[in-house]
Amino acid sequence: MTIARTLMPLLLLTTTPLIAQGSAAQSENVPPPPTAEMREEMAKRQVELDAIPDSVGSGPYPAIKEVARNLPDHTVYRPADLARIKSGSLGVVGWGNGGCYTDGASARLHLAELASHGYVVVAPGRIVTGPGQPARTPDDFGKISFSTTGDIMTGIEWALAENEREGSPLQGLIDPRKVAVAGHSCGGVQAIYLGRDPRVAAVIVHNSGMFPAGGPMMANMHMSKEWLTHLRTPVLYILGGPTDIAYPNGMDDFAKIDHVPVAVLNSDKGHEGSFWETNGGGAAQAAVNWLEWQLRGDKQAAAKFTGKDCGYCGDPNWSYEAKRLKP
Repeated sequence: MTIARTLMPLLLLTTTPLIAQGSAAQSENVPPPPTAEMREEMAKRQVELDAIPDSVGSGPYPAIKEVARNLPDHTVYRPADLARIKSGSLGVVGWGNGGCYTDGASARLHLAELASHGYVVVAPGRIVTGPGQPARTPDDFGKISFSTTGDIMTGIEWALAENEREGSPLQGLIDPRKVAVAGHSCGGVQAIYLGRDPRVAAVIVHNSGMFPAGGPMMANMHMSKEWLTHLRTPVLYILGGPTDIAYPNGMDDFAKIDHVPVAVLNSDKGHEGSFWETNGGGAAQAAVNWLEWQLRGDKQAAAKFTGKDCGYCGDPNWSYEAKRLKP
């Protein structure tokens, strides 16, 4: 395994301002910046990822990604043909990027898959990587900028405002009751933070989990396990098994959450999960199923998670646990 593949999961999980109003950065247990050799390896890895073509998702509404003129610092994923969308049927997903980086294309296959099932997905940051973008240099990996939870909420609020704005392509197409937050790694912690917002109806946490009090690593981090008590909606954890650097924290979150429905799926994918598989792989399909159930009440999606013979219960690609879930 290359240096980039071993270092990038650590950086995704540990380097970032997470909160809009953060405390002073912690000085203990924060990993040093990547060395020149590490940055070189990371740039090579990014070239591999950039060569993967964009996708439109597998859902009924082929998706596009774009930077909206009135939201220049975010990337929007949505159905391309809005004429096919019924009034008030779109959901909204606010996305937290891995590493909390300001690259709105860092999970582009996954987010296009969500959008293709009838969601407006908004990620902080412009389209920095992917086909047609300038190659990232080693120096670029030494001067990365970060997003905050406020940036994610800005994306959600933009979508809800577009639903009301006269002349907006999205006018009248969004159901404001169908709002979720989700994120990968550092972005998963941001999703947990935003789960307290009364507008949010579902939470998905990919390859992430809260650090215990006094725990290591996250710079500018002042959230501990106690923050889990603020969750007010069902939450799904999608982890990469024991080789996932976030596995211990995510599983400990699952054990500690006892006041809202919670489920955890594990596949032996490690911290990168299936984000770079076709249409975001199995994790994207699981996320779609959770959204379809929690936001739209889809019974087939619910059957993937609930019942003695639930779909994920006997799926050899996953190990699955749940608490307090009802069909």
